[in-house]
Amino acid sequence: MEKKFLVLILIAFAWGCSQNTDSSDAYGNFESEPVIVSSEATGKVVSFIPEQGMNLEPGVVTAIIDTTQTVLKKQQLQAQKAAVGAKRSSIQSQVAVFQEQIKNLKVNENRIRQMLNDKAATQKQLDDLTGQISVIEKQIEGTKTQFTSINKEIDVLNAQEAEVEEQLRRCYVTNPINGTVLEKYVEQDEFATTGKPLYKIANINELTLKVYVSGAMLPSVKIGQQVTVVIDKDKTENQDLTGTVTWISQEAEFTPKIIQTKEERVKLVYAVKVNVKNDGRLKIGMPGEVKF
Repeated sequence: MEKKFLVLILIAFAWGCSQNTDSSDAYGNFESEPVIVSSEATGKVVSFIPEQGMNLEPGVVTAIIDTTQTVLKKQQLQAQKAAVGAKRSSIQSQVAVFQEQIKNLKVNENRIRQMLNDKAATQKQLDDLTGQISVIEKQIEGTKTQFTSINKEIDVLNAQEAEVEEQLRRCYVTNPINGTVLEKYVEQDEFATTGKPLYKIANINELTLKVYVSGAMLPSVKIGQQVTVVIDKDKTENQDLTGTVTWISQEAEFTPKIIQTKEERVKLVYAVKVNVKNDGRLKIGMPGEVKF
């Protein structure tokens, strides 16, 4: 009886060992391609929406940097443009007055010419009118030259206003991708500077398992290939997922210390990335295995 019991134990142990036999071809960890969103302006953070674990869509305004000074600068430029516009209108009015004077003088000039033909006026009277018209025409030309400087002044103000508009736009931080907030680095009412990270976001609906394969195995790995990804289900069981090879390194590298390959003698390996749809079971940094 004891012999039979011992035989059963040995059989069970052998079966368990066979079940624990490592049949995976490559090992690695799941990772994502996070985006660190930084401030493009300097000032107080007057509004900040992101919280760790929050899902955000692209284009959502996630933070607002204090815009007070920028808005005041914009209002100042708009007032300057209004003043220049008023100056332009004043010059146009002056030109209109001069043109009206010339119109009246030319009426008189035609009348004097007629009277001169009838010998009811003198040549001096005609010359005086012609001279007055010539003077006013030169005044018009001189006045119109002011438009050139005014136009340049307006161009400068428009450029400054465009710059202020860009500064104002940078005060509004928009989320770049559809993803989940992994970390946040500031709180509302804190002070931000240009380039300061505000939060980190990544699309975790699909994670990348980065594994390493030997040169001997490399010919059997192809981009677009469907592979089996193995992850831990519990302490004793695994579960299989489907992945797609999306990238294969063109250069060999030394085996990372955190990776243990099947062939311990291999010193150089190739990195391979496998994309896996995440149904909620996968986490960044989680270990995984691949069967090609």
